Amino acid sequence: MNLQLSLKRKWFEMTKAGIKTEDYRELNDYWFKRLASLDCRQYWDLDAFIKYANTHPYNCYKDFKTNTMTLGYPKTGDTERIIKLEHKGIEIRTGNPEWGAEEGKLYFVIKHGGSAE
Repeated sequence: MNLQLSLKRKWFEMTKAGIKTEDYRELNDYWFKRLASLDCRQYWDLDAFIKYANTHPYNCYKDFKTNTMTLGYPKTGDTERIIKLEHKGIEIRTGNPEWGAEEGKLYFVIKHGGSAE
């Protein structure tokens, strides 16, 4: 399964250069529904999920294999604005302020590895 994330130019270029190895998404219902597995979503609300997820990460998130990072919303085949990276998991924790996270704020942290192509 593929997880597609749109980025602003600064974060896209840092990710493409291999500097930025994770992305941050708000802890809200939209991202909860998009990232959490159906098993966790059907019995849990977001607050309960946050408490449970870091101790049981393998059954809480969808089984993503690839993170497709895009610069905005490119046309299909615009390879200069699309990066496919290995999906390395999701955690709930604070992020790096140098990579766009607010100091002390919790996020869904989406980790990615090297090229998936």
